[in-house]
Amino acid sequence: MTNPVLIAPSLLSADFSRLEEDIRRVEEAGADLLHLDIMDGHFVPNLSYGIPVVKAVRRVTDLKLDTHLMLDNPLEFLEPFRDAGADSITLHLEACPEPATLIEETHRLGMECGFAVNPDTPVAGLLPFVADLELILIMSVEPGFGGQKFRPEVLPKLAALSTWMTEHDQHAALEIDGGVTPDNAAACRRAGAGLLVAGSSVFGAADAAAAIAALRGDEQAS
Repeated sequence: MTNPVLIAPSLLSADFSRLEEDIRRVEEAGADLLHLDIMDGHFVPNLSYGIPVVKAVRRVTDLKLDTHLMLDNPLEFLEPFRDAGADSITLHLEACPEPATLIEETHRLGMECGFAVNPDTPVAGLLPFVADLELILIMSVEPGFGGQKFRPEVLPKLAALSTWMTEHDQHAALEIDGGVTPDNAAACRRAGAGLLVAGSSVFGAADAAAAIAALRGDEQAS
């Protein structure tokens, strides 16, 4: 993954009737990793997919699996998702009363650890843990459903966190997820995002390579 801005297509927007084909299509188009949205119907008001699908995805790609757990009681699911093939686990600050315990256990299991915050959640609660994280995810929609409209009001929060991290010599990846398209990707990049999650704008594109290039800001996409 040598690109300065990484693109993680969200599997939630794939065609599950031809999942392997869709994964290979975005992989060949230049996707850097895959974003897997795991929803439990409790922490968020929707169900998505679980461990069997993660196992199936792992069998057909070597791309890094960026696994976003939108779950209550995430501690009990860390090892099962590790065993299914997850490379990194992103947990929600709102679902983790003891972040340090989750971070320590995720690392003990050999995975990278990230923390996400919802659009209305301040990042202040994350700051004591940033040094121990590989990833910080700023949600630009309320978690739970794909296809929502991007909320630009999260960009100042992302920019402020990016500035704080630079000032404190912190190097966790900054990711944004929710309604990201080529139309708002430049604003996300300017605010400090180095990892863009995009669902329908990649999986739904007739030319996935062009969509990924546009999200990344490659000159040839303009």
